[in-house]
Amino acid sequence: MLSMPLRPRVHQVPAATATRPGIDTCVGEAMRDEFRADLIEVNHLLVDMAEEARSAMRHATVALLTADQTEAEQVLLTDNEIDALYRRVEEQVYDLLARQAPVASDLRAVIMAHRVADDLERMGDLAEHIAQIALRRQPAIAVPEELRPVIQEMAEVADRIADKSVGVLSTSDVKRASELEADDDQMDDLHRQLLAFMLGAAWRHGVEAAIDGALLGRYYERFADHAVNAGKQVVFLVTGEAAPA
Repeated sequence: MLSMPLRPRVHQVPAATATRPGIDTCVGEAMRDEFRADLIEVNHLLVDMAEEARSAMRHATVALLTADQTEAEQVLLTDNEIDALYRRVEEQVYDLLARQAPVASDLRAVIMAHRVADDLERMGDLAEHIAQIALRRQPAIAVPEELRPVIQEMAEVADRIADKSVGVLSTSDVKRASELEADDDQMDDLHRQLLAFMLGAAWRHGVEAAIDGALLGRYYERFADHAVNAGKQVVFLVTGEAAPA
């Protein structure tokens, strides 16, 4: 009886395993594309927040210096919009962390987005605080006449800083971000002028007006600080190095 020759055993590679490197590459590229698209969407939300924060502060200043109730109420509505945008950014960030598990520069970008959103949300709150002072003093103008020029100048610096922060977030322009520090220094100087006048012998408007003035100076100064912080986050994202304090 003839026996059949034995065939050598050959290890068979499953088709799916044989083609795995190509599949992994495609999946990886698709995930990267999705991640970039999600980050772009988050950045658009941040730009929207920055624009709304600028708008809120402009309306707040008009309300403050003219006792315009409609302008003040518009600030409250705008702050609600900023809060809604903040919640969307927060949801997107948590979703990116859960789905993509980013590392290195990708993780830095996600963390930066959340920190910038925190600063922008706070800017909206500060504009709202100014509007609330304007509303509390209705129908009078909350700012004594002697303080109006310095408040107006602080508002102009705040608007310039807010405008630059919109540009920085839109373009990731490190050079423009570095300009925010000089603007913030000007805001600090104006804040000192405001306090010096209220503490001087010429002040004749009492404690209540002084408290309002001190709060207003603080709100404008902190608005600028948060805008500068947002710019520093962009510098960190682009360069990987913390901006100088």
